[in-house]
Amino acid sequence: MTLLTIILALVLEQIQPLNEEKAVRAPLARYVAFLESQFNDGERTHGIVAWLVGVALPCSLIFVLDWTLGWFNSAASFLLGLGVLYLTTGFRHFSRHFTSIQLALRMGELDEARRLIAEWRHRGGDRLGSSEIARLAIEEALLSSHRHVFAPLFWFVVLGPAGAALYRLSQYFYEIWGGREAELGNFGRFAVTAFGWIDWLPLRFTATAFAVVGDFEDAIYCWRTQAGRWPDASSGILLSSGAGALGVRLGAPLAAPVIEADDLESRPELGLGEEADADFMQSTIGLVWRSLVLGVLVLSLLTVASWVGH
Repeated sequence: MTLLTIILALVLEQIQPLNEEKAVRAPLARYVAFLESQFNDGERTHGIVAWLVGVALPCSLIFVLDWTLGWFNSAASFLLGLGVLYLTTGFRHFSRHFTSIQLALRMGELDEARRLIAEWRHRGGDRLGSSEIARLAIEEALLSSHRHVFAPLFWFVVLGPAGAALYRLSQYFYEIWGGREAELGNFGRFAVTAFGWIDWLPLRFTATAFAVVGDFEDAIYCWRTQAGRWPDASSGILLSSGAGALGVRLGAPLAAPVIEADDLESRPELGLGEEADADFMQSTIGLVWRSLVLGVLVLSLLTVASWVGH
């Protein structure tokens, strides 16, 4: 049933893409703002309570509901899982940005590509070159494929609908409350810590999948020697493994600093091989899809083994 739910959710998302901003992010933004207004006093303890109310409580309710429906109405349990996956996973959450940038680069429309990458990353990009745009787009695609597809599916397999909801809610709270110490004090620190715990295992699963379906030797080498140099070690694992698997160079300082100070942070070089371009963007799409197929095949084998065992 888990395998069927995943396949149907991915097909449904391709046929009828979800308006994530309207259906998910806008309601969540109001939800997080309400919790912040009720609990925030700059203390870590209150941040833990707010996270438990905002993330752990609804996920626990989903878990209990799924367990109950599983006993009394398997069809309703199936629909619950399908609905949660539809809301929490999907390539369309990020692929439209990536595809538009790739097309603009192939057409030689550099200004349009700059506008699109700036819109996607919410940072300026007026002076980026074509290789820099491709490099940043590949980085965003590797990270987004993990956070919008592989990690939620991983936790769905482990914990059912509650697992997918747990990952996406904890990720959203991490995005909203992380990095705002000047404004929130210690209030958001637990959200950062909790997301690190929740993302630890699926992140390594995704990085391993990239290595298996790409250049395995280079991916493992880059993961082992380069990941720790990236400012965010978790992102460094994904990006170094993906870069090695693709045979492309990612990271590295941008030749023309853009407006936001965040882009002036340390960007050590990741990967081996050639400079990023539109062709490597196409290779990135192939890497992500092959990784998904690998995951589905592994889950299929486990499902068959379970049936045989029973």
